[in-house]
Amino acid sequence: MTMVTDVIKIFFTVLEYAIFFRCILSWFPIDRSNPIYQLLHSLTEPILAPVRNIVYKSPIGGSMTMIDFSPVIAMLILNGIESVILNLLS
Repeated sequence: MTMVTDVIKIFFTVLEYAIFFRCILSWFPIDRSNPIYQLLHSLTEPILAPVRNIVYKSPIGGSMTMIDFSPVIAMLILNGIESVILNLLS
């Protein structure tokens, strides 16, 4: 069972690092056709887009907010999902 849990931990860690690096790259003028950016975008956008839509409709989101909280919320959700899966497997 430890091999399965290790794979799950690695999977969620890779997703969290991808979200983190995408946030860092958003601070720099980088060409959107860059292969690294495209890889990070393709890995993280399926996670961030639904969270961004929910945050935009909430009181903390909207057009008046200059900060995108969706990466932080997505990482919290991913941590919660990882914990639930690991607890179910143990």
